[in-house]
Amino acid sequence: MKKQNLGITLIVVGALLLIISYFSAKLNLGFLAELVDYNWYQLIALLLIIAGIVAHIVIAKRS
Repeated sequence: MKKQNLGITLIVVGALLLIISYFSAKLNLGFLAELVDYNWYQLIALLLIIAGIVAHIVIAKRS
């Protein structure tokens, strides 16, 4: 993986975590349906998105 794509990858992974938790609760997918209620899960997704934005800005300024 190129270093330039690290920020974008983190943003996409964080967004996918949020999308998975939303649709698993909407579709009532067993044990995954409770992901939307866990604050730690949502916080990890938020931190990945924020870290991705910061990493993308820092890497773009250096190159």
